[in-house]
This record gives sequence, structure tokens and C-alpha cells, in this order.
Amino acid sequence: MVQKDPADRPELALVGCSLPYSLTYSARVPLVFLALDDTLLDRSGAFKLWAKGFLDEIAAPQEDLDWLLSVDADGLTSRWDLADLIRDRYQLDVPSIDLMEELHEGPLAYERLDPLVACALQIAGDAGWVPVVVTNGPHEQQESRIRRTGLDRYIADWVISEQAGVSKPNPRIFALAAQRVRMRLSGAWICGDSPEADIGGAAAMGLPSVWLHRGREWIDNRFAPTRVVGNVIQGLSAIMATAK
Repeated sequence: MVQKDPADRPELALVGCSLPYSLTYSARVPLVFLALDDTLLDRSGAFKLWAKGFLDEIAAPQEDLDWLLSVDADGLTSRWDLADLIRDRYQLDVPSIDLMEELHEGPLAYERLDPLVACALQIAGDAGWVPVVVTNGPHEQQESRIRRTGLDRYIADWVISEQAGVSKPNPRIFALAAQRVRMRLSGAWICGDSPEADIGGAAAMGLPSVWLHRGREWIDNRFAPTRVVGNVIQGLSAIMATAK
């Protein structure tokens, strides 16, 4: 999903946009809470592209890519801890703080909003749905990604855990997101790739959910998603189809 086109090109204009999935229009106006990482933005793809270049830069074998992706753990590993792991493995003579900053900033250079995802959000919005991003993470970093990629043009609003003072799956963060757009939680859907943060949050509130499997099997027996799909475009399609 990572696009290699220049970030400032008018690729998100949506003129003549066509999607590989049918999105059903609805007169209802329900909320759709969407995750950011590996849902609306391909965080893992961007990190992988950065990691390949980084390994070349330090003259490490590309066979180490799987190790680096594994210890990154889809971004769940602390950047400080990851920096220390990399320094120790490759005996790098570089301060941890410099490596930590590279881990934060490096992958962002490869991160783009997929034009098809932008199309899907535009179609959903035109159909009366209200997409709101709910994401865990540092406020400045997450908001910068939303604005820099142009995602802010296709969503109604966003709530970031650091600023909100509460993280997914706590229901309070979704309630805050609903308040931001002055809507009720009734009829809302949650769509994301995290079993715990997204689907667990939906289960805690009794809301329907869509899980993006990304090639994984569902293994949590405490709760289950309402729908299982491969990507966010399919997720929006599944959600909009419920309004028929």
C-alpha cells in the first residue's frame, strides 16, 4: 500500500476514482471509528521500506530484515528498546537517542495515503457516514502523520490517546471521539487491525466491529469481530453494506 509517488502530487483529487469494491450508499448518518496504523496508513509497509535501506546503510545482511520486523512488532516495541536492540546486535557506535529519532522519523519518509483508501473514505463520507480516527500514540507524531499524508481531508476528526489521556481499548476514548463530532455512539462501527485495542474496545461497548486480518488468524476467545476482511477498503464496504 505504500505509494512511491511524491507526497505533494494531486493524487487524492478523486476525479474519476473507481474502487475494486462496491460501496453502498446510505441515508443514515452513523459513526465509523477507524484505526490509523496498518488500517488507514500502511505503517508496516513504510517501516519495511525504511528497514531495507537502513540495513544497507550499516552494511548488515538483508537476511536480517525478518529479525528487524519481528523485534519492531508492528511498532508496539518502545523505540528506545528497539534502538538498544539494534545497537547491541550491530555494535553501532551511535547514541541511542540518535537511533531512536531515526526510528521515529525514517519510516515516515515512506508513508503515503493510498489513493484508493482516500476514495473509499470520500465515498463513505458522501454517503452520510462520519469517519473518525481513534489512535493510540504520541499526539504530535500521530497528528503530523494525519496532516502530512492528507488524511485529514477525508475524515471528520481524530482523537489521539496521549492528548485524550486515555487509550484504546478503554471505551472512554471512543466516547470522546463521538463528542468531538457531536454524535451519539449508537449505531457506530469500529474498524481496525488490533484484536485488543480495536475489537476489544468494540466488545467493551457492545458495538459491531470489522477486523483487518492482514494474513492472521483470529485466536482470541474472549470476543470476536462482527466482520473479518483483508483491508480497510473492504472494511468500509462491509460496514456500508449493513445499511441496505
